[in-house]
Formats: sequence, structure tokens, C-alpha cells
Amino acid sequence: NINTFSLLNRFISKIEEVLNDWKLIGISSGKPLEKGIFTTGTWEEKSDEISFADFKFSVTHHYLVQEPSDKDGKEELGEDALPLPMQDLLCMNNDFPPRAHCLVRWYGLREFVVIAPAANNDAVVSESKCNLLLSSISIALGNTGCQVPLFVQIHHKWRRMYVGECQGPGVRTDFEMVHLRKVPSQYTHLSGLLDIFKTKIGCPLTPLPPVSMAIRLTFVLQDWQQYFWPQQPPDIDALVGGEVGGLEFGKLPFGACEDPISELHLATTWPHLAEGIIVDNDVYSDLDPLQAPQWSVRVRKADNPQCLLGDFLTEFFKLCRRKESTDEILGRSAFDEEGKEVADITHALSKLTEPAPVPIPKLSVTNMVHSAKKKIRKHRGVDESPLNNDVLNTILLFLFPDAADKLADVFESRASTSAGTNPPPENEDYNLFSQFKSAPSDSLTYKLALCLCMINFYHGGVKGVAHLWQEFVLEMRYRWENNYLIPGLANGSPDLRCCLLHQKLQMLNCCIERKKARDDGKRGSVSDRSPGGASGDGAKGGDHSGDNPEKEFGKSWESWSDSEEEFFECLSDTEDLKGNGQENGKKGAKESVNLKPEGRLHPHGKLMLLHPGEPLYVPITQEPAPMTEDLLEEQSEVLAKLGTSAEGAHLRARMQSACLLSDMESFKAANPGCCLEDFVRWYSPRDYIEEEVVDEKGNKVIRGELSARMKIPSNMWVEAWETAKPVPARRQKRLFDDTREAEKVLHYLAVQKPADLARHLLPCIIHAAVLKVKEEEALEDICSVKKIIKQIVSHSSKVLRFPSPEDKKLEEIIAQIMSVEAIIARARSLKAKFGVEKCENEEEKEDLQRFVNSLLEQPEVSVVGAGRGPAGSIIHKLFVNAQRVPAVPPLEEELRRSGSQEERRQGVQSEFPPPTGREVILRTSVPRPAPYSKALPQRMYSVLTREDFRLAGAFSADTTFF
Repeated sequence: NINTFSLLNRFISKIEEVLNDWKLIGISSGKPLEKGIFTTGTWEEKSDEISFADFKFSVTHHYLVQEPSDKDGKEELGEDALPLPMQDLLCMNNDFPPRAHCLVRWYGLREFVVIAPAANNDAVVSESKCNLLLSSISIALGNTGCQVPLFVQIHHKWRRMYVGECQGPGVRTDFEMVHLRKVPSQYTHLSGLLDIFKTKIGCPLTPLPPVSMAIRLTFVLQDWQQYFWPQQPPDIDALVGGEVGGLEFGKLPFGACEDPISELHLATTWPHLAEGIIVDNDVYSDLDPLQAPQWSVRVRKADNPQCLLGDFLTEFFKLCRRKESTDEILGRSAFDEEGKEVADITHALSKLTEPAPVPIPKLSVTNMVHSAKKKIRKHRGVDESPLNNDVLNTILLFLFPDAADKLADVFESRASTSAGTNPPPENEDYNLFSQFKSAPSDSLTYKLALCLCMINFYHGGVKGVAHLWQEFVLEMRYRWENNYLIPGLANGSPDLRCCLLHQKLQMLNCCIERKKARDDGKRGSVSDRSPGGASGDGAKGGDHSGDNPEKEFGKSWESWSDSEEEFFECLSDTEDLKGNGQENGKKGAKESVNLKPEGRLHPHGKLMLLHPGEPLYVPITQEPAPMTEDLLEEQSEVLAKLGTSAEGAHLRARMQSACLLSDMESFKAANPGCCLEDFVRWYSPRDYIEEEVVDEKGNKVIRGELSARMKIPSNMWVEAWETAKPVPARRQKRLFDDTREAEKVLHYLAVQKPADLARHLLPCIIHAAVLKVKEEEALEDICSVKKIIKQIVSHSSKVLRFPSPEDKKLEEIIAQIMSVEAIIARARSLKAKFGVEKCENEEEKEDLQRFVNSLLEQPEVSVVGAGRGPAGSIIHKLFVNAQRVPAVPPLEEELRRSGSQEERRQGVQSEFPPPTGREVILRTSVPRPAPYSKALPQRMYSVLTREDFRLAGAFSADTTFF
């Protein structure tokens, strides 16, 4: 058929084109293969697509990357040197590689090209098509002079059937294959295979050259009867009773719930046997695994073993995708003011804050909150809450350790001894929070994240989370209303390196601190008491970037009152200075000197006022308002939106100068008769320039003046100074309205959905997981794990730094943590199986530890000393113990028969089960097809498993005369 003929020609020329492109033409050269290079070297492949009519094939070149050999080598090979692939057929250095393409394992080739149907379900099944393909590749090889073997994949993909050819000058090797489901009995032993090999070669010489053999028997151990896998999932209810079920409270669990190692494969190898040395026929066998010169082991890992830490993380991450709000999950909310009872409770709680003549009995926070809750629950019509009271109490006491011994007596709050006051440890693990934007590992936020994670896993999932969160918010409100500081938070302004939720809690603590100081001040009869311990040598902080020693927390608030009317929210022109108790209509500097100084902290010590020449007093000032990052962002947006118009600039200046104005007013009140220069010398010394000049009388004097930026017309400082009245801090409008800010924070907390919560706290959970993994790895010391942990930390630092990271990236981090957990669990499983801990001899113990670590990191590990070394004898024992297990699972009849024959043949002395796999490689070099032909390499590989049997032969022939 002309049409088919032209299609075939086109197909052949396409194959030739690809071989040319890849430069696979001409003599192949290279060094003899080193031992083990198939495993340690790098394999690469490149692919292309060609088609025969409309049937698509992929062409793939597989090759071992090698250093380029010297060019001189080529000439030395001479004309009649065999192509490299033919030499490789006889090379014994890389038999049975643990990881390689099947053709590498079967034929020992370092490079080859495979042509296979491109689509997975396509197959070349008919014999005529197979022959057509074979003749095509044969022609292509002949035309191009390519010495790389070419294979065609035939039959269905799962059968891995290939036929192929390799050509050289005057020589050709044919690669053939047999694949059977039923195994003829003569193929189950060596003598049968030798017969097939010899028949196939059909060598005309009468005393056949000796055949060299390599044999490998593989035994599989699946029975770890004597090793009960110890780790059970921990039980949180047990924790409540004080008993710890493998889970420390407030720590993440770790480890696998099932054995992460499913099988151990032992390969016993006889690498070089000459024919006739060993007897292995259907009656008797010399192949005793214990006598094999080489042993190697590989382990099969369980697919995705269930690991606790991974499960905790995955379940917690699922929360991030929930849509429901806390109210929807729990029914009508506790934050709803609809229920009269709720209002009553908050009212009752607020009563507590008022100074009471009668001492208040001791009440625990949790008790108060609980009575509140009973009513709320009744109101909701839900009798059963998701968390039982014991669990809830345990968690609340864990989160708020100060609640156990808190006195409801408002005169003495001991909450100020919060965990946050300890100086943070300086190690890198502790400081991970700033990289992950989580929270310090001893903080309330971090503990809350762990508790929510645990509840989500063990206690009603999202319902439990919503319930605990509701309790948490109630506790926050209770603490705000009763002036109890929140434990486990560092003092001071919100730490912008932490997650937003942590900042919000710190903000609430700032509010409580301010309110508490005010309320205490109201109780104590104080006028303008200045607290001791404030030191200051001058500069208020223009140069100190805000950490002024004078600006101590909570000072001067003692004398503040809570009723808003007593604050001078703003002074109108008419009541200009009434607040000072001075009926001064005129505002001249002279009269202002008569003002009574108010709100002084202490004398400056070094500076004097320029004009009156009196000592300069450092005033009691208001603290600048603390800010969380969302407020800062909001503020900068507002400032940016004001634009560049004059009015916008003015508004911006006013917003930014609220704190400055307040400080000026305090300064004026403390130093009557002062001027702007006095204020600048204290507040921003760099803006007051002093230089030595010679006066009229010729004396050197120091003269000072304001800096250039202070002299700019309509400068913000000058404007502010002119509008500032002498008002002490306690009577100014508050810069920081703690009541409003606290309510804002409480509202923010109340409206968080469980999903928002999970997103806020996920960095804390990842932080905790990394710490947990580090702690567990330290016990095992596995190099590869150390590397992965470093990657996890740098990966997480990049991902978590930004708000709302992508789910896919978070999933990657969690997957990395899970893989580390699985590796550590495997290490522990192997340690137990090989009795590393029980080993008395130190040297042996180290060897075993090394062996276990290699098993984790390498595909196959050779056993030093084979069956007689320390690891070998342990493996032998494992097999012996597995054999002793009396219960034999009923196998298929036929398998049992073949098994029993196998055992009969091996003799009862063997303590190993029948091998799961038998591999044999037979090699020789003989002249074919005629006695006077060149002696060429012949090779046959056979593998026999329970499922099937395969023969892969490579037979070479001299083509010079045939």
C-alpha cells in the first residue's frame, strides 16, 4: 500500500530528525561505569512528540549525566570496539539499583531512547503494528549510525513491555521480553533459567563459555507483632481530671497514631557466582539468605500515616474557611443586650467598681462569669453548652492563672504581676514571634490559640471554639469593668510585631491600666501627688524617640476623676483661664508670672528659664495614646486623604499636634512666665542652637536661638504655643479616651467569627508547631530534618509577614510541618524496631543509630557484615519472630502450594519466609550466529514475584556476514 509506505517513510525520517537534534549520531563513548553510579549519579531525560498518521508517540531520551570523556579516548577505541551499551550489558557494578527506570534495572544501560504512545490509554497491541514499529527503528538506527539503544513500548502501559534494538559497526543487539501471569515451574529456579538462556543463545560452540550469575532474593517483613504502636490520641477529658493522656496542657501533641513504617524489605544478594558453584533446582537449593555475602534493606513508609500535630493543624486551618458567626453557632448571643438578665449582670458587675464602705467578699472571676452564664444559657434556651464546665474551668484557669486567687476587693488587684512583665528570653526560638507576626510563646494570645486548637479538635469543633471565645470576651469585659489587668501581656503600648489580636488585647490592658490609675486616684485623697521614682536629666525626648524617662506610665492619673464634666474638654474664649482659679482678663506675660504653678513633676536640674531666671520644672504630661496597627493605618489614610490644600495641611497639623499641644499646656502650667525657647530647650534640644559670641564689653557669652525650622513663618510649633493655655495635665482633655478605646476593642472582639479568629491565630499555631517540631527533632538529631525546619522558618516568615496570606501558601507550610513530623515518627519507629536504646555497647549503638538515619534518607542501605553484623542479626530476629506467629492468613490455594514447595526446597533449616521476589542476571560472551563470529555480550534478567514473571533478554549477533 503506497499510502502506508509514505506514512512509514515520514515516520522514520521524523525519528531520524529527533536523533539528529539530540546529537545521538555516531560513536558513543564514555568511561566504564563506576560502582553504584546508577544510584548516586544524576539521571535526566528530554522528550519530543512525533506521529504516525494521526497516532501520536512521545520520544524520550533517558541518560545518566557524565563528565565529558577525553576526545583521545575515541581514537583508542579503534574501529571494532563494541558500542558502549553493549559493554554496559556485561558490567557488574550496578546490578539491582534501588531506584531506576525499569530498563536500567533489566538491562544495565546508561542511556536509551523510548518511543511510546503519547496518550496514557493508547496501546500498540497488534503484532503487525509492533513489527512495523520495530522495523522503523531498525531502519532509523541504520540510516543515522546511532549507537544508543532504541525501544518501543508495546501492549498496555501497566505491563511495561518493551522491544528494542541497538546497532554498532557489524553488530546488533536485540532486546526481547516475556511477561507471564502464570509461572511455569521450570522458571522458579536457577537450573531452569540457565537452560532457557542457553537455548536462546543457541551457541554453536560445544563447551559453552561459563555463564556468570548474580542473584538477589527479597524478603518482606510486614509483621511487627512484637511492636505494639504505643501512641494513642490524647484524651482532653483526662486532662481536666489532672491526668495527662500524652498531652501536656497548652502544648501541641506530636507523633503518629499508627506505625509510620509499613514494611521492611531485605534483599540478600550473591553478586558474582560462576555457573556450577551453587545448586538451585526443583529439589534442593543452596541459596540460604543467612549465607548471602551482601544484605541491603529498604523500608516502605505507610502512605500518609495519621499524625497528631498534622491533624491539629489541618483541622484548625479548616476553621479559617467557616462562614458562620459566633451568634449563628451558639444561638442568641451573650453579647446581645436584649436579655434583661445580661443587662442586670453587667450592672451588678459595674457596682463592684464603686468604692464601697463594706468590704466585698472574695469572689473568683470564673464564679462570677459562671453565674452570668447560667442566666445567659437559660435565656438562649440551650441547656447543654458545647464545652462542659470542667473543661471550661480548666482552660479558663490555664489562660487566667490570676483568677484562682483573685480578690474581688478592688483595693488590691494582684493582676499586675502578669507574665508579660518578665524580661523576654533572648533566644531565637522565643523571638520567632516577630518573624511570624504571631505572639510571644508565654503570652495569653499564644495560649489562647493552643486552647482553641485543642478544643476545635476534641470538643465539638467550631461550636466549642465559639463557646470558648464567648467566655473569653465575657472575661475581657469583666476585667475592663473591674479594673483587673489581663495577665500574660507585656506592659506598654501594643507591640506592632505581634498579630493584631494580641495588639488589641494589649490595647485593652492599656485602657484598664489608665482607668485603674484614675479610680485609685479618686479613692486616695490626693491633690497633685507626683509619684516618686521618675528621673529625668533634661531632654523630654525629641532625641529619645519617645522613651522618655519622665513619661512614666500611669503617673499623674491618680488625681484624675472619672466624670467627664471635670475634664476641660475645651476652653472657650470667655472662660479662658477660669480653670486656673485666676480671674485674669489680661493675658500679658507679666501677669502670667503671677499664676500659681501647677502639675510639676520635679525641677529639671540643669536648665533655668530664660527670662525670669527661675529653675525650669519638668511638667507632669499626658501619655501619648497607644495605637494598634489598624488604627495607625486608618490614621495615615485619613492624613493622606486630607490632600495638600491649605485647609488640609492645617487639619493634618492639628491632628498631629494634639500631643504637642497637651505637652505645651502642661509645661506652661508648671513654668509660669516661660517662653517657647524654654519649651524647645526641654522638649527638642536639637532645635535650640547655642554659640559663643563676644558682647560689647568684650566678654565671651553664650547666646542661643531657635533653629531654622522653628523660625519658619506660621510654624506649627509657634502656632501651637500661641494657642496653648497653662493647663495642667489632669485638667486637660484626655489625649487617650480609654473608655471609648476599650469599648471599641471589646466590640471588635465580640464580632469576630470563629473563622476570623482562626486566621488571626494561625501564625501562633504555626509558631507553636515549629517550636514543637524543633523540640522533638532535638531528641533525634536528623540532619535532613534540621534543613527542612530552617526552610519552614524562612518560608513562614515570608508568608505570614503580610496580612491575609494566600491559603495555598499556608497549606504548603502546614504540609512541610507534617512531612517533618512523619520523618521523626519514622525515625522513632525504626529506633524501636532496631532496639537502638536498648543497645549496651556504645560503638554498636552508634552504628545502629547511623543505620537507622541512613534508612530514612537513602532508598536502600547496605547492611555491614550482612547477616552476621549487629543490624543483620536484629533483622534476622525480626524475621524469626514474624515466622513464629501461629495464625497463618489463608492464602489462595495455589499460592499456598507454591509456597510449600518453596519451603520444601529450601529445607526446614531456613528461618525466613519464602522470598517475595527472586531476581537473577545471567551473562556471557559468545559468538553468534556462527562459530567464527565475533564473541558478543549476551544477557538475560529474570524476576519472579507472586504476581508475575518476567524475562528480559539482550542477545547480540554479528551482522557482518549475515
